[in-house]
Amino acid sequence: MGRPRTTSDEAILEAAGRAIGRHGPQGITLAGVAQEAGLSPATLVQRFGSKRGLLLAVASHAARTVREPFERAREEHGTPLAALGAALAVLAEGVSTPEELAGSLGFLQLDLTDPEFRAHAAEHARRTRDEIAGLLAEAVAAGELVAGTELASLARAVQIAYNGTLILWALSGDGTLAAALRDSLGQTLRPYLTERPS
Repeated sequence: MGRPRTTSDEAILEAAGRAIGRHGPQGITLAGVAQEAGLSPATLVQRFGSKRGLLLAVASHAARTVREPFERAREEHGTPLAALGAALAVLAEGVSTPEELAGSLGFLQLDLTDPEFRAHAAEHARRTRDEIAGLLAEAVAAGELVAGTELASLARAVQIAYNGTLILWALSGDGTLAAALRDSLGQTLRPYLTERPS
């Protein structure tokens, strides 16, 4: 009988995510991720087979768990729109500097050029948009957004605003990312609010 695993795959994938944020997927090594996770490189090879296997596991994990920030935000915030803003802020938590965003954009290169990575990225994008649409529907039901709002189009606009804000913030360096995301979400939703801010 094999020895029990002392470090979960999830903890390893989180360590890999931190390493990718610092070095990009091209710059990480199994040895570096192993050090981040407190394991030996051989353990990573046993579990994931190769650096590519580890990176694919990171991509798959991101797609599978993207719902979690939205579910937590629903529990922790009093209104659907407050939950939406909080969930998007959590999605961006791994980015606090332009350099960390560069690491994520390195992963985007894989997503755009490799079919296996693209499949995970497309699933992540679809699930994110579904979660946004779900909270927007709840906001309509709660009277925060006007009835009859075309939710699919608005969810897409929110998702585009989120991704675009990441890039513009990294380029401009103006303020904090959290403030930039809050402003962008507010501007995107303003025409649909039942009570417009003055």
